[in-house]
Amino acid sequence: MKQVETKQEMEQAEIKQEMEQADINQEMEQVEIKQENITIVETKENVEPPNKINSLKSLGPFIAARDNSKNTVYLSDVPDVCKEKPCMLGVDEAGRGPVLGPMVYGIAYCPLESKQVLEDLGCADSKQLNEEKRDSIFDELNTLDYATSCVGWAVEIISPNVISSSMFRRTKCSLNEVSMDSAMGLIQQAIDAGVNIAEVYVDTVGPPEKYQEKLLKRFPNFKITVAKKADSTYPIVSAASICAKVTRDHALKVWKFPEGLFIKDNAFGSGYPGDPVTKRFLTEQIDAVFGYPRLVRFSWSTAENALADKAYNMEFDEPDSEKPKYAGTKLTKFFKETTKTGEVKRVECRLFRECHLDNVVDF
Repeated sequence: MKQVETKQEMEQAEIKQEMEQADINQEMEQVEIKQENITIVETKENVEPPNKINSLKSLGPFIAARDNSKNTVYLSDVPDVCKEKPCMLGVDEAGRGPVLGPMVYGIAYCPLESKQVLEDLGCADSKQLNEEKRDSIFDELNTLDYATSCVGWAVEIISPNVISSSMFRRTKCSLNEVSMDSAMGLIQQAIDAGVNIAEVYVDTVGPPEKYQEKLLKRFPNFKITVAKKADSTYPIVSAASICAKVTRDHALKVWKFPEGLFIKDNAFGSGYPGDPVTKRFLTEQIDAVFGYPRLVRFSWSTAENALADKAYNMEFDEPDSEKPKYAGTKLTKFFKETTKTGEVKRVECRLFRECHLDNVVDF
């Protein structure tokens, strides 16, 4: 009987030992998994955002690393041939009409003799190309040797916050003025980078004649053509249009809300006022005090009308126009004082008086 009990005790002890060992193994596995997760997080945090856009893949991370409340300007490397030979330069924008997101201005340039390269890439009006085709052309523009060797480009991502602030500031700046300033700024950036510009083609903002006159006044040495639908007429403008449109699309895809909002898959639609998804976003994302996140161009009437019934009316006191009764001691009092006879009388510094100190003139 004792022998049977001893055997049972030994079996129970073995089972208990196996269970304890299993618990130890499980704890070790959990520690290893935790360490792996920490390593993965550290690896992600240590990855530096790209400073150059050399493919479609690098475009999103580049934009995501920038402050979307400010404008971002990017200029690609200038091919050597563009510094030596006369070049054509095209200007176009994307996102002028939407109530959400940035407006992006783009330029593209290449030697006059390299027009065939643009046609081989398939440059056409970006509005007539689907997203997949635009992305493909943009990627080829930045990766294929025959394109990078003779075509350069630049963009300015104009923040919706900047657009609204410009239109609402005391000295108002219209969207046309913002657009023209951006276009001229990008042309100047290309000049400063050494691009040998001979001809400029621009998709118009407002009356073409007035815009062309303004550009000629700023750049009198160039042959400048401003026209409606220039992006569907001139391949170099089409290339600029594609760069602008692809950049705007990806800026929306990687948009970060500093207000703490989380919008699944950035599901706020195209940003155009007629888009049902955008309309729903404008209805659902109203803060009664602060209005909208800065993704929204709050200077648009669409946004103003949506806020009218759901947000609080805020009143700000005008500064008092009357002078304060006590404005403090004037600075000039510490330098000189005049008697009734006109004689200048200097007032001693209070520290000197209280400490009974005198100026020493004789040593």
